Amino acid sequence: MIDVFFAALAELLTFQHIGFMLIGVVIGLCIGVLPGLGGIAGLSLLIPFLYGMDDVSALAMLIGLVAVIPTSDTFASVLMGIPGSSASQATVLDGFPLAKQGQAARALSAAFISSLFGGVFGALILTGFVLIARPLILAFGSAELFMLSLLGLSMVAVLSGRSLMKGMAACGLGLLLGSVGGAPATGEFRMVFGLTYLYDSIPLVVVGLGLFAVPEIADLLRSNRAIAEGARLGAGWFQGVRDWWANLFLSIRCAGIGCLVGAIPGLGGSVVDWIAYGHAVQTSKDTSKFGKGEIRGVIGPESANNAMQGG
Repeated sequence: MIDVFFAALAELLTFQHIGFMLIGVVIGLCIGVLPGLGGIAGLSLLIPFLYGMDDVSALAMLIGLVAVIPTSDTFASVLMGIPGSSASQATVLDGFPLAKQGQAARALSAAFISSLFGGVFGALILTGFVLIARPLILAFGSAELFMLSLLGLSMVAVLSGRSLMKGMAACGLGLLLGSVGGAPATGEFRMVFGLTYLYDSIPLVVVGLGLFAVPEIADLLRSNRAIAEGARLGAGWFQGVRDWWANLFLSIRCAGIGCLVGAIPGLGGSVVDWIAYGHAVQTSKDTSKFGKGEIRGVIGPESANNAMQGG
């Protein structure tokens, strides 16, 4: 395994392949900034340009694109309150309130450092444990996936706070909307009402944009004001770095959650950020600030959704 690793590293560390990876990084940054787009959309746009390229160059460009999208989608989540992708929905809850308080640079710097740490952590875990993890992951069956689904649903109780009934109602509505479309096991269509658009279920990104983006845009149009009044450009950038360092162990734990969830087939960014956010809430001594501008609510999800790429 070590020989294969160093052979792959030597193959990658050439000017040509690094150049193609940097091109993929730039494309991924541009795509991730646009709300609603994500890794799948980026890959769909890039794949037609890869025909005729050698395998390593094409793979380097694809890796560069996919690796930075969970980082660049933070811009829309923090600055506009719109999830850049399904993997950054939880970041909106505390990142955007921080931006409203004039602390956007603090939230972005904490998110970027967390993303960097999570990405490196996930890559190291993937490299070191790929042979050990493979048989364990393949052993996951329906029972294990069902228990993980229950774990995700139990996060509702954590995130609801004192409004447990509202949280349960929202959970039930989410399950109802998730049942629309084709059933994975039987292939039958459920609650499509003759609309071909619903055959492929309701896109999660569209739901996220409707929940977060439309109300915020309407509020800005109604109030005719800026998101943050009197904010100075770059103010609080180093404070975000200090916040990450103060919550280093939270970042490590959430990165571990991201690696675990990313390694399980069928789970992804739409799951891992909420599990990491719930963990950040559970392990905090004071939960009253969550949803109002708590920096831990940014560090946890951003560490997890980048480490997920390694898993």
